[in-house]
Amino acid sequence: MIRVSFNDGWKYRHTDYADDWKAVTLPHDAMLPEPRTPESPSGTNAGFFEGHDYEYVKEFDAPKDAAYIEFEGVYHRAEVTLDGESVPAHPNGYFGFQIPVTEGHHTIRVLAKNSDQPNSRWYSGAGIYRPVSLVCLPKDHINPNSIDIKTVDYQTRTICITFETVGEKDCFISILDGEKEITRVKPAKSSVKFSVPEAELWSPENPKLYTARFTFGEDVQDVRFGIRTVAVSAKTGLCINGKREILLGSCMHHDNGMLGAVGHPFAERRKVELLKKAGYNAIRSSHNPISKAILDACDELGVMVMDEYVDMWYIHKTQFDYASFVEKRWKEDLRLLVQKDRNHPSVVMYSIGNEVAETAQEKGIALTGQMRDYLHTLDDRPVSCGINIFFNFLSSMGFGVYSDEKAKQEAAKAAKSKGKPAKKKAVGSEFINNIAGFFGAGFMKFGATLHGSDVKTKGAFAKMDVAGYNYGVNRYKKDLKKYPDRVILGSETFCNDAVTFYDLAVENPALIGDFVWTGLDYLGEIGLGAWEYKDYAPVFEHDHNWLTAGCGTIDLVGTETSQMAYTQVAFGMSPIRIGVVPVCFSGEKHSPGAWRTTNAVESWSWNGCDGKQATVEVYARGAEAELLLNGQSVGRKKLPKNQQTKFALPYQAGELTAVVYDAAGKETARTSLVTAGDETELRLLPEKNVLQKGELLYVHLRYTDKNGTVKPVVRGKIDIEVQGGKLLALGNACSYNPVGYQVTSTDTYYGEALAIIEPLGDVTVKAKSPYGASEVSVKCE
Repeated sequence: MIRVSFNDGWKYRHTDYADDWKAVTLPHDAMLPEPRTPESPSGTNAGFFEGHDYEYVKEFDAPKDAAYIEFEGVYHRAEVTLDGESVPAHPNGYFGFQIPVTEGHHTIRVLAKNSDQPNSRWYSGAGIYRPVSLVCLPKDHINPNSIDIKTVDYQTRTICITFETVGEKDCFISILDGEKEITRVKPAKSSVKFSVPEAELWSPENPKLYTARFTFGEDVQDVRFGIRTVAVSAKTGLCINGKREILLGSCMHHDNGMLGAVGHPFAERRKVELLKKAGYNAIRSSHNPISKAILDACDELGVMVMDEYVDMWYIHKTQFDYASFVEKRWKEDLRLLVQKDRNHPSVVMYSIGNEVAETAQEKGIALTGQMRDYLHTLDDRPVSCGINIFFNFLSSMGFGVYSDEKAKQEAAKAAKSKGKPAKKKAVGSEFINNIAGFFGAGFMKFGATLHGSDVKTKGAFAKMDVAGYNYGVNRYKKDLKKYPDRVILGSETFCNDAVTFYDLAVENPALIGDFVWTGLDYLGEIGLGAWEYKDYAPVFEHDHNWLTAGCGTIDLVGTETSQMAYTQVAFGMSPIRIGVVPVCFSGEKHSPGAWRTTNAVESWSWNGCDGKQATVEVYARGAEAELLLNGQSVGRKKLPKNQQTKFALPYQAGELTAVVYDAAGKETARTSLVTAGDETELRLLPEKNVLQKGELLYVHLRYTDKNGTVKPVVRGKIDIEVQGGKLLALGNACSYNPVGYQVTSTDTYYGEALAIIEPLGDVTVKAKSPYGASEVSVKCE
């Protein structure tokens, strides 16, 4: 088998403009350049981007052994023709599909629809946004989609490999460690079981991978895999190779921040690297099947994955979402999900849905069991589903439920809005999000403890291997006792519940993990967790000038926030940390957002703010915390159960130190922040100094002092010039962003911005600002 990139040589057009063809290289997000208008029906969910349809065309010569073209994702409801003949695709924008092709000259056309707004609860992007490849196979070959490598016994390193062949040839399977062959077998049939006794096991701590090389006549195929087992029970928890693992996870949308939905393999891997570096060991793909590039990265980095099917079943959440297809297609979709995932050791669990209120109904409870049982015929991984416990109760009483009539009324309102955002009644997950935004995060967690919430979830939970609790942290203690055989997963949680979850999970194996909303900030669901001040966001109403959710523990440029610092303390990765609420905005109100714990910054560099009231947050594991400024004690406080406390003091430059003490009064750890110097310079800091072929260049633009300490108060437009590359995106982490990221100048946000560049050779980036100029060069090998 030969797989080659099919990303070059395309052109595309907006279907509203007949002859406006533009050359394009895939993957490509056609939605990102579209206007954001207040009357757009995509609304707050998708960032007010206008929705349109796009046609992609490519002429090509297929070689002798051409078998099929594989599209990894086209958003959405793709229609494909090959030489004028319609061929089957997939209506779901997150599922791949294959188009058979033979030798010769061909023209392929792909219509990606996105004018049917609203169709998503987050920024979806549009077009052929994931990679495309051409697969060539000889006449006699192994079906690449049939290969299944399972670990039968991790102790003896026994694996079972099944596959399907076309033609009559001898088959040989070699197990390779790098390029070294460690085992070779000749299967008598299309299934073989054997041991690889010298092999290492795959685990999050040691993500060892091997290659199974299949030789079938002229056909040679390599499949990477890891030897590991997954088991789950209330008594032992989630076990990888018999060892308990606690999922310290993050939910993650599919977009790549300032790149939009472009599924560039390097950008996909970078997301996983950022989460791993921050301390997360697991990802929940929210709320759609994850890309192959992310799975490859998770395999290599030892990050566990819960791959998710859909955000809705047969009840719509938006008028044109996938609910119209689920009942007809769920079996085929789950088969494709397993086919994509089964040889990836990082995938430890499947999720069949997110906040599907259908699970409060008899029909939905039955469907839960049907999906789980069907998945078990395909794979042995456990099955979960994220249920918003309180919303199940509310929806059963008719609150927040979608109807076509409601959707038509909202569309009519949008058409009559005349340039102003049309107010609409939220349904589904958006409805419950708005409740939390209005009443606060605690209201949703309280609602989950009500008797009616238990009644409307226990039926579906009984049909799962793992009960997925969205915002149900206040039920954990009670349900661990009430349902001793239930395995519980915090499938979606608030950051400020990290300590409560972790302490319970350590003592209770039945509580297997937590997925915070969310590790990485993302486009759409605008303002969900954004705490912006008037200086950054002159309008607090979440209109078309807002662009991101603003709730990541890692912000849009990849910087860890104080929410991440708190999480690292909660999970025992750091003993003590300090966060400072922006002193420059002391006493000012910020925009509302329930999905944020704090807007503190790990900085004591608030130059020019002397005498202003400062709020300092200390996160620490211990009995008491003390704060010192320039060696003088500000105060000492007992740490509450959530292991964070606050101190108020007038800002003064110097060294801010926090100390944590145990119950005996003994110091166990300390940390400090130091004020930056008065001088300001612009620094360009590439994430990598040498790039390999196919990689992207990420350059952080920071205002610092001469020692490199970031100065969050300093702002000023930065103009960028790129030599030897193409500027793909430029911007900062502020959720309020009227101009987008396809620009050549940007303001900073708390002293920082980011440029993303596609290298065309060695790259030089030059920047000019009110605080001087700077440049950096990066070599590409």
